[in-house]
Amino acid sequence: MRLFHSLAPLTVALALVLALPCDAVAHTRAVGGHRAAPELFGASCRTTVRGSHVVAYCHNPYVDTDRVRLHIECAEWWDIDTDGSPVDTGPAMTVRLTGRCWQDVRSVWISHQKAD
Repeated sequence: MRLFHSLAPLTVALALVLALPCDAVAHTRAVGGHRAAPELFGASCRTTVRGSHVVAYCHNPYVDTDRVRLHIECAEWWDIDTDGSPVDTGPAMTVRLTGRCWQDVRSVWISHQKAD
């Protein structure tokens, strides 16, 4: 009975390690002895919805140009959803994106793409 109590914590720890998905273990591995640095890309955007009007400001603090695009989904079935034109946001640049629905806005999002 004493042997069971001393092996119980070891058994639980082994079960937890084996229960980890393979992807979780792969992401914790170091590359060449060092962790791979995350890729620094993408403008940070903030959106404001006032009634049927949408305004978004996107600021790119990184070196690579980010091609941002405003997408608006309108609440009414007859109101046309819009996808704005892509705008290149260069390093240290802030852009303003605008759009609207005829009545209410259901959702707003910004898509990002690396410019060539």
